[in-house]
Amino acid sequence: MKTNVTTLEAKAAGEIELADAIYGLDPRSDILHRMVRWQQLKRMAGTHHAQDRSEVSVTGKKFQKQKGSGNARHGDKSAPQFRGGGKAFGPKPRSHAIDLTKKFRALALRHALSAKAKAGDIVVLDATASAEGKTGALKKQFATLGWKSALIIDGAALDDGFARAARNIPHIDVLPIAGINVYDILRREKLVLTKAAVEALDVRFADVTAKAAEAK
Repeated sequence: MKTNVTTLEAKAAGEIELADAIYGLDPRSDILHRMVRWQQLKRMAGTHHAQDRSEVSVTGKKFQKQKGSGNARHGDKSAPQFRGGGKAFGPKPRSHAIDLTKKFRALALRHALSAKAKAGDIVVLDATASAEGKTGALKKQFATLGWKSALIIDGAALDDGFARAARNIPHIDVLPIAGINVYDILRREKLVLTKAAVEALDVRFADVTAKAAEAK
């Protein structure tokens, strides 16, 4: 599929071909859901911890007589039913991460790109360059382009002035191509790819594109 290329000044800069094998899939919500869940679980710290009865600081002395008190036969105040006692079956540090194959994660990324393309929310930008490096000037350019919520993906390296100017604009994220991910694509309204990012994705999925061409 062909799409127009624009500049930050909202001027036309030609056309570019987007591979159907990458941007033309029929998006599946189940694949996207599994991938977003994988990302969210992977980033959970898993440092939650509650003290059990072996860790609380209480006396180990028997606090009442075995018989004659009219109460149950307790031996230790660290039991969970007492105030200051240990937590029964409390959370312990652990990893929440689940497993997804590398092949599945690559497929999910293509489905996320296809979902944006199908919705008409992919924009191809000629280049990200901000000579002034000022947030106010870049914000005006985004307003002209109609970008209120956008993920901007550049090539292998970000333009320092552009990244610095964009980081203070709400709902705008700027990442190098190495940082592209399904969660950030879906959480923003627009996906803005530079020509360098499109080329990098073509290289990344070259084998997929080749197999699709052979199948035709």
